[in-house]
Amino acid sequence: MGKKIEGQMNGEQRIEAVLHLLKKQAPLTLKQEKFCNNACVERFLKAKGESVKKAAKHLHNCLSWRQSFGTDNLMADEFSAELTEGMAYVAGHDDELRPVMIFRIKQDYQKFHSQKLFTRLLVFTLEVAIQTMSKNVEQFVILFDASFFRSASAFMNMLLATLKMIGDYYPGRLHKAFVIDPPSLFSYLWKGVRPFVELSSLAVTISSLDIEELLRFDDLTSYPRATSLRFGSSAAKFGSCSSRFAFTVSHDHFDSVKPWYLSLKETSGPKFSQTNISHGGPKISPLNARSYSFASPLARGNIGVVKKGFFPSTPMPEKTQCFDAVGVRHPTTPKPSSFFQSPALFFQRDRQPSRVERTSESFVPFFKFYQVPYDEMIYRSKMRPPLGGLISIVSPQLRRRHMSISQRF
Repeated sequence: MGKKIEGQMNGEQRIEAVLHLLKKQAPLTLKQEKFCNNACVERFLKAKGESVKKAAKHLHNCLSWRQSFGTDNLMADEFSAELTEGMAYVAGHDDELRPVMIFRIKQDYQKFHSQKLFTRLLVFTLEVAIQTMSKNVEQFVILFDASFFRSASAFMNMLLATLKMIGDYYPGRLHKAFVIDPPSLFSYLWKGVRPFVELSSLAVTISSLDIEELLRFDDLTSYPRATSLRFGSSAAKFGSCSSRFAFTVSHDHFDSVKPWYLSLKETSGPKFSQTNISHGGPKISPLNARSYSFASPLARGNIGVVKKGFFPSTPMPEKTQCFDAVGVRHPTTPKPSSFFQSPALFFQRDRQPSRVERTSESFVPFFKFYQVPYDEMIYRSKMRPPLGGLISIVSPQLRRRHMSISQRF
């Protein structure tokens, strides 16, 4: 098939051309026809640059590998020890319903087990994740917990084998791969190997300490108990902090040097007679005497009652024949949002975030899956036959009951 003809094809015609080349080489079984749906062929075409011949060859190799590997015969009973320890499992789904897998393989695991067993465990976990996908979801997320590895080269070998397996037989499936707390020399090895890895752009190195610090800094402004109750942005309506008076900020007030005053708005209900400022000044009672001691002159009484020179620190407007309170302009103070805020806001950077900061922020939505403890029964309940093994034979009523009990704890 020439390149000119391929360039004139649309998406559906390319899919039909790939399926035609596959069936021309060998007839497909029922399971293979179910596997080679339109979404699957589109992923292979996208991985091969929309080339029909390359996509058909790649898909043919994938079908041959699945048949020889026995992906349809994988069962959970083969990995009972690994499932008990939680070495590889599906932790849940993110906000876009993508399954999130966590691999906590220890370094000693490869010493006592063969590479073939690790590959079967990897493929089994990938198949379980694909089974739990919704109809319109095609990708998954992988979290590699590298804190169990002391050797950077040993973890590098495991990571490269995993990425190669996904790139060869699960193209277009990986959304992101996070490597958490790798050994110290891993960054240098990864820098040299990265240009030769197909899925290297999707692999990101993360430090759990940086994520905890980032979340701790965000908590200062996200939680109301961490922010300043006195200088919050909602101080103009802060009746909840005191049942006697409300703290307000004045902008258009005559008292320009002191941009604050204590209003006498009763927030918890009228318990005493309301103060009338325009007739004879305020009425002071034992309940509001302390509040008036910190109030500005206008809050204490009428502007005409205040004597000249009584408050020398507060500049008063000059007397005119036609006094217009709106037309008079005085020096203004900065807005409360610029300095009446939590001290944590002063440490926010105005510059562009670095690459490390961007990768840390991209990992924040998946950090909750990393912190949640592993539950074997919840993971087994996500498996469908035949992957679930013996547990999939249990009746659906008992399975639902078992799931509800395990989720309570």
